[in-house]
Amino acid sequence: MTKNQIKNRIDELRKLINKYDYEYYVLNKPSISDYEYDQIFNQLLVLEKEYPEFITSDSPTQRVGSDITNEFKQIKHEVPMLSLANTYSEDELLDFDRRCKEGLPKNEIPEYVCELKIDGVSVSLKYANGKFLYAATRGDGTTGEDITNNVKTIRAVPLSIYDEKFKEIDFEVRGEIYIEKEAFLKWNAERELKGEKTFANPRNTASGTIKLLDPNEVAKRPLQIFLYYLLTDNIELESQFVNLNKMIELGFRVNPNFQLCKNINEVLEYCKKWEKERDNLPYEIDGVVVKVNSIKQQKILGSIARSPRWAVAFKFPAKQTKTKLLKITWQVGRTGALTPVAELEPVLLAGSTISRATLHNIDEIKRKDIREGDIVLIEKGGDVIPKIVAVDLSQRNINSRETIPPENCPVCGHKLFQPENEVAIYCENNECPAQIKARLAHFASRSAMDIEGLGEQLINLFVEKEFLKTYTDIYTLNEKRDELIKIERLGEKSVDNLLASIEKSKEKEFDKVLFALGIRYVGAGAAKKIAHHFKSIDKLINASKEEIESIHEIGESISGSIQRFFSDEHNLILIKKLKDFGLKFSFSETNTEKEYSKLKGKSFVLTGTLSSLTRDEAQRKIENLGGIVTSSVSKNTSYVVVGDKPGSKYDKALKLGITILDEDKFMELINNA
Repeated sequence: MTKNQIKNRIDELRKLINKYDYEYYVLNKPSISDYEYDQIFNQLLVLEKEYPEFITSDSPTQRVGSDITNEFKQIKHEVPMLSLANTYSEDELLDFDRRCKEGLPKNEIPEYVCELKIDGVSVSLKYANGKFLYAATRGDGTTGEDITNNVKTIRAVPLSIYDEKFKEIDFEVRGEIYIEKEAFLKWNAERELKGEKTFANPRNTASGTIKLLDPNEVAKRPLQIFLYYLLTDNIELESQFVNLNKMIELGFRVNPNFQLCKNINEVLEYCKKWEKERDNLPYEIDGVVVKVNSIKQQKILGSIARSPRWAVAFKFPAKQTKTKLLKITWQVGRTGALTPVAELEPVLLAGSTISRATLHNIDEIKRKDIREGDIVLIEKGGDVIPKIVAVDLSQRNINSRETIPPENCPVCGHKLFQPENEVAIYCENNECPAQIKARLAHFASRSAMDIEGLGEQLINLFVEKEFLKTYTDIYTLNEKRDELIKIERLGEKSVDNLLASIEKSKEKEFDKVLFALGIRYVGAGAAKKIAHHFKSIDKLINASKEEIESIHEIGESISGSIQRFFSDEHNLILIKKLKDFGLKFSFSETNTEKEYSKLKGKSFVLTGTLSSLTRDEAQRKIENLGGIVTSSVSKNTSYVVVGDKPGSKYDKALKLGITILDEDKFMELINNA
């Protein structure tokens, strides 16, 4: 290869790695395996080592991949949180042992500590004067994000340390947040029963959960934590093995399966043991972490830009097997989105019988050219839900046909729709049986019509008995009172309370009714803005795309979805019937409307932590009074609300001369409005 060809290849590898980093760390949707990623990364390392003149500061080899999303305050790590180099064979582990011995003074033989590599999300916990100070994500290795309030919801995290020595010093512990397999399956099953989106695997769910803005929502999810590393400048630390035991004494949750190994042969035996026993653990592991035990030796060996020289991860091979794809079925979800599912010839994989696998979407099917009748390679890896990795083309039937998505809904026969720039295909029929239960639950939910007593179980029962088929049927239930009373576990009082709640829901304002209709992309906030802009459903139905998009933060996706919704005759009939039942589809100049206009035209930016309410609650208060909450400070910002530990937005507001409100002044403004 010429120098020019080598440079082009290096650039190509960097682009690929950046793409895969973004998919993995930001989107939590990796498109290749860890092994494939490492092969590409190692190619780049080799080329840059041979041709150092082509190394640049922005090369992926010069930093750790980032998961920073700018939603949280950033925290700089006092000691970088490096990622580990991966190994996949005994030879590579032996090579790691050789490098460690060569990097140490003569006659110093390293011992190793082996720990299970939990398939979760890295986190750093900081303690000062015996108190939990803050928690941060790994981020880009140098700077992470403040997830303190979310981590506090994990009850295994001690908020106070009582050890006489450690409660007087500052120290840091690092660990892995994860979700146990059984808890994940149970939680996913509960979500499915409610018609809510289910999650692909525990690791991605844990990663997404710690980035939620509402700690109350985080608290509902079954997060757990293992701590595995202790850092402090105040006490001389001796070894990783001693540190693990000390963390247990301090009250931290440490995985009990760590082991001190006198040599690399004991390390190899440990790896073999846990590769066999991994399926018996209550949590997912994807390998073993091997660390030089002596802290002194760790410091001698040091680190390269991306990873420490004194530690390595031994990755287990993914759990895979082959089976026959019998049929591809299409499931209709809560929002009407169709999801392709592979119906497989049952096969045993990783301790369970697999008969179905997700295919994600039609683009994924086309990319892998998956067809009915194919012999496919399925993989469980760290995922609880199996996926199809590849097709064995050598065994493909010559008469097989390319997979084509349906044109009509497989449940109700309604014409399907695929939004521009989306891979998902949707059924937009509100009366589709596959969607009706979840739509009814949305309609009756607290943030919509708030029909107390009409929960998931009752909706399912009423749909099965054909009392409910669409929203309008809710308002005819009073005609079926005598039949409802006869249903077991209901009774006269329960039925009367339900009917009273249904009648009371007719008092809900137009914005609540608009949200309850379940128009795709129109959340509670968007519904409020749209309703207060147009004042009536009739004006909204006749509005142009441009007029809808003139509303602040209402873009093409929302405007297009609204117009598609109102172009469907079924939906117009539905709205007419709901009008006839007395639901409010317009605003009059009521006190509510006057109240909404108090902060109209005022834009707010929130930064830092407020003590009396969450960020979501503050945003709702502003929006309820007609104000707008934006994510960035500009010259058009009216106010910047500053809480504890404000970020860079506070500094920018000072430079631009924007009015700054502390929490007391903010609450005073809200209360006066």
